[in-house]
Amino acid sequence: MKNICCIGHITLDKVITPRFEAHMPGGTAFYFAKALKNFDHTGFTLVTSLGESEMGVVEELRSEGIDVKVIPSRKSVYFENKYGEDMNNRTQRVLAKADPFTAENLRDINADIYHLGTLLADDFDLDTIKALAAKGTVAVDVQGYLRKVTGEDVVHVDYDKKREAMPYISILKANEKEMEVLTGTTDPRRAAKILSGWGCREVLLTLGDKGSIIYTEGVFHEIPALPPADLVDATGCGDTYMAGYLYKRSRGASYQESGTFAAAMCTLKLQDKGPFSGTEEDVEKLIRNSLKNSQ
Repeated sequence: MKNICCIGHITLDKVITPRFEAHMPGGTAFYFAKALKNFDHTGFTLVTSLGESEMGVVEELRSEGIDVKVIPSRKSVYFENKYGEDMNNRTQRVLAKADPFTAENLRDINADIYHLGTLLADDFDLDTIKALAAKGTVAVDVQGYLRKVTGEDVVHVDYDKKREAMPYISILKANEKEMEVLTGTTDPRRAAKILSGWGCREVLLTLGDKGSIIYTEGVFHEIPALPPADLVDATGCGDTYMAGYLYKRSRGASYQESGTFAAAMCTLKLQDKGPFSGTEEDVEKLIRNSLKNSQ
């Protein structure tokens, strides 16, 4: 079993959907940790950075058995996420930013897998990625690198260091829009090959209700989406996918098995407000039922 360290800011989130409006903690770090709280999270560490006023969220995670290390920040990130009827689309505003992570303040953090939960383009610079890659496997959700804050608005931009960074990123996750910004193509298979050609070992592309694909070692693994019984809240779905995928990979599962497990976690998460809160058995049961229904 390999040790996983998720690094990212815990945010203050205002979530607005046609069904509800709520204030809640958020960010990759929060959703990733919550997704694993009912699993065997031996060897999992969360490293976050947030303002003193949000330390209550850290204490909550610790009370659930999650190992959390905190790097102090002057402020916490404050996001507003607004969804329409189509949960694949959202508009965002950033009302406050936290201090970035650096190679120096992560110097004493050690793990086999480092998952960088980027929320904004300056969360992790290239030197930080290189420093972590020298110690272990680096996994990145690219979403934050494509977000620049202008005033309070989130502007979508290309990742200007992508060609230099990709050889140091072993596992990259992007959604349909993000892969198009990065590669200039709307064809997932072509996009995956481009990203792989730049040096990334495992490319994970999530395609909403069309499922996801994993491209590694020259092979495509098609992961079907499992339709949710109800669409309630999509916030944190990508983080949930990565939590499930890295959890299974760290325990020796195949790419296909890991992707299927991650997709099933997303289905369960979509059906409820807030982070994924199920168990491994819940996920496996959904996968078994889905296979049974497809036969």
